[in-house]
Amino acid sequence: MERTLSVLVNDRPGVLARVAGLFSRRDFNIASITVGAAEEPGLSRMTIVSSGDDATALQIMRQLDKVIEVIQVTDISKDPAVKRELALIKVTTNKTTRPEISHILEPFRVAIVDVGHGSLTVQVTGSGEKVDALIGLLRPFGILEIARTGVTALLRAVAQEEDHSSEVVS
Repeated sequence: MERTLSVLVNDRPGVLARVAGLFSRRDFNIASITVGAAEEPGLSRMTIVSSGDDATALQIMRQLDKVIEVIQVTDISKDPAVKRELALIKVTTNKTTRPEISHILEPFRVAIVDVGHGSLTVQVTGSGEKVDALIGLLRPFGILEIARTGVTALLRAVAQEEDHSSEVVS
């Protein structure tokens, strides 16, 4: 099962390396990890996507809780959450394929961020499934490059007002 952990940490040099190292030493796989400034100055929020059963997730959370810079670890895998990914996709185009590609892009509400003589770069945000679907539709035209951010997530307001039984607080 895919696990999504929201980890609030002190914004200090080396914290990301310590968290990633913890996963490596314990042989836990990181499917994606995103880090950015949190709501309070001096704090960052990590969104880590990994895999495993409930026992593995609990073990990961306990290990993260031991890292001094970790303030809070929350498993939001089963809670209502807003989860988004961003991807930049550069696809091959020519005079005949450009209108067809534009037609494909419309329902995905993507932004065209760069246009060249033989390529088009689009930005798509949404669920991983949405990004995968767009990549699948563009692949026959010839994808030159893809850059994906990985998942970033926050609990929905309804979930935060409910019991935080899956939360571990340091």
